[in-house]
Amino acid sequence: MKTTPVIAIHGGAGTIASVASDSSAAQPYRDALHAVVSAAQAALLRGASALDAVCMAVELLEDCPLFNAGHGAVFTHDETHELDAAVMNGADLRAGAVAGVSRIRRPVRAARAVMADGTHVLLGGVGADNFAREHGLEMVDPSYFSTEARRQQLKLARVADRVALDHDGAPLVEGSKFGTVGAVALDMHGHLAAATSTGGMTNKRVGRIGDSPLIGAGTYADDLTAAVSCTGSGEMFIRAVAAYDVCARMRYAGQSLKDACDAVVMQTLPAIDGRGGLIAVDRLGNVCLPFNTEGMYRAHARGAEAPQTAIHR
Repeated sequence: MKTTPVIAIHGGAGTIASVASDSSAAQPYRDALHAVVSAAQAALLRGASALDAVCMAVELLEDCPLFNAGHGAVFTHDETHELDAAVMNGADLRAGAVAGVSRIRRPVRAARAVMADGTHVLLGGVGADNFAREHGLEMVDPSYFSTEARRQQLKLARVADRVALDHDGAPLVEGSKFGTVGAVALDMHGHLAAATSTGGMTNKRVGRIGDSPLIGAGTYADDLTAAVSCTGSGEMFIRAVAAYDVCARMRYAGQSLKDACDAVVMQTLPAIDGRGGLIAVDRLGNVCLPFNTEGMYRAHARGAEAPQTAIHR
């Protein structure tokens, strides 16, 4: 029997002004989430693999300047861009990731190429850019990732002499939004996959790497348990090995997806001042989208049912 496919995506979590949640400013985000999840849903219904579906979804999110990944990525302190991405296939635990890249148009494609090559799991910086070029991926001038909104955000962060988690002064008047995009999926063949991509943090030190490209911290998938993609204060997600912890709780402690996700997001992370959320789908098709912040851009779809999008609880 074929499994009912499921897709879930996120566009970051954090402090998102409630007063703007029903305004016209929120609509572009909802529209973008709906378009992306619908495209991935249609692919799954046509028989696409979970791996193909999550990569498609993240590529579309990377191309959308509303989100902090790909075009529209935030600036480092030196007014440059350093992007990270990871992908993992639950059927065989193959994984690939890139960190600190600055010329790859769609970093998640590079992460998948690293996985397909199979020699390494994580490549960084110039070496990762060169790897992508050698494998025929589309390369761009670093200016491709820049938007004026992100440049203004950097100026504000510099004046305040701080690192900003995402776009201050953005359309939703977000004071603290974690800029990461991700997708998790269960395909009709019963396989799971996860993918995550990010531009990092505004005004971050050059060379900083967060949880997104680290397998087990921000991204993980295992057909025996679940597929997970995280968004939040990356350093804390790394310390908690958050994505893997969800799967470990399920496998070794017998917890349900919901109990495992809630334990990580609502107990483990807050205990070390970890803020954010995650999206997860298990091998039975259960979906969990918890966050301990005011909101999280998210959407999901099951089978041929109409997709659901949300920003707040």
